[in-house]
Amino acid sequence: MKSHQSAQTMKPATAAKKLGVYLPATPEDFRSGVVSRAELGELQENPPEWLQQLRSSGPHPRPVVAAKLGVSIAGLARGGVTEALTTEQIEALKQDRPEWLEKERATQAEVRREAARIKQKNDEQDAS
Repeated sequence: MKSHQSAQTMKPATAAKKLGVYLPATPEDFRSGVVSRAELGELQENPPEWLQQLRSSGPHPRPVVAAKLGVSIAGLARGGVTEALTTEQIEALKQDRPEWLEKERATQAEVRREAARIKQKNDEQDAS
């Protein structure tokens, strides 16, 4: 019975990851409890004010920061970004265009081009 119950709930860190928010910025009652699958679904369908605010302004977890900047998580680390950033901080980086960000964006673009090339090649092989 216990394994069935644990399958129906998740730790706050898992729920925060699924919601795309930075756990330390969530309300205390969210961080200190467990989240059921139904509660997660409700948060996703009808996000409360705190969740809307976090998604809008941050601070954002590194995967979200990386996506907003168009770089990999490893690229963030190489650029010295190891903490969560707010939307304002992300926008400032986009405006400042530091050398590391330009380099990591170029690297990420090359990775995407190569992945697309490989996918196309595999699709062509599957079609023949």
